[in-house]
Order: sequence, then structure tokens, then C-alpha cells
Amino acid sequence: MLQPDLTYQLLRNLTSPVVALTAVRGGKKNGMISDAAVRASIVPTVPRLSVYVHKFNFSHDMIYETGRFALHLLHTKQFDVVRRLGFFSGRDQDKLAGIAHHAGTLGVPILDECFAHFECTVVNVMDTGSSTLFLGDVVAVGRGAAAGGGLEPKGELLTATHFRSNMPAEWRVEYEAKLKEAQQVAAELSRTIQPVDWNRR
Repeated sequence: MLQPDLTYQLLRNLTSPVVALTAVRGGKKNGMISDAAVRASIVPTVPRLSVYVHKFNFSHDMIYETGRFALHLLHTKQFDVVRRLGFFSGRDQDKLAGIAHHAGTLGVPILDECFAHFECTVVNVMDTGSSTLFLGDVVAVGRGAAAGGGLEPKGELLTATHFRSNMPAEWRVEYEAKLKEAQQVAAELSRTIQPVDWNRR
């Protein structure tokens, strides 16, 4: 018999590093946090990654409609970025205000400080019910100020487990409340999956 709570806790072991996604549409910039991104190619000359974005995230439609985004690996000293981009909605405020960034090759915001960043164009999508899986071709890559201009990034890669275990205690109630709210919305969307033809792009 499936035990939802236990199953969810076990599935948390499959999360990716904590990533920041950024997008732009019609001059409006936004960023969000995800722990559902993976490398999608083993071919060095065909770099690809994939990331799941919930449909209720403001960034979802920005990525879907423009076909471009940037994905940033974060380091362990960027809890403030996780809170800023992950605890608030871009519908209500400019979440990138106060976070140093610049326009990248594709025009999407690139965080000046990060472990590494990848600019992507969407080459395919898959509807998963509550979210969309975006498959992106990596067209530009770089390291943030944390790398200090060297070949190796400075700082440790931020994982979801590290963040949950070390977030300030005063954030935890808000974090858990937002997670529960997101789970309730996702539950309503999860049962309906529609095929998507991305060839229109």
C-alpha cells in the first residue's frame, strides 16, 4: 500500500541541487527557485538540461511563451537568494531587485553571484499535470563572481537537503506553509496531462 508521506520523504532524495531560474518577457524580469533540474545529455557537443516548473509559478508562462531561460547553480552562502526568489511571488514585486544581475546572451537575467549559470533555449516540453518539463539546449555558460575568474568555482554547491537542514529557524514556519499551499494547488492539477507539440516553435 502506498504511504503518501513516506513516499514523499523518500522521493526528496531524488531532488537536484537548488537552482535559480530566471526569465524575461515583455521587459518584465523574474526569478524562481527549483530543485528539479538535471543534465539531459552526455554528449559534450550537445549540452542539454531539463527542469520542471510548476504551472502556478509566474516564471512558467514567461519560459513557455518566450522559449528561453537561464538556470543558475547556487552555492551554500546564497540562502538569501533562495529566500528572495523562492518565498515570494513575482506577480507582486520585482524579485530581482537588490540581487546583482545583468542581461545574458539571450537577454535573460544572469545572476552576478552564483556557482555557475546556463542560458538555454527550449527545444521540447512535456506536460506533467501540475508542471511542465522544459528541455533546454545550453547556448551559453559561465561562472559567477564566486569563481573569482578561475577554472574552479569557489564555495560548495547548494543542495535542497543542505538548505532544509540549515535554514534559519524563523524561516521554517513560512517555508512549510508555502510548501503545503503549493502541494494543495499541485494536487488539483496533477491528474490531467495534455500532449504538447513543441514543433510550433
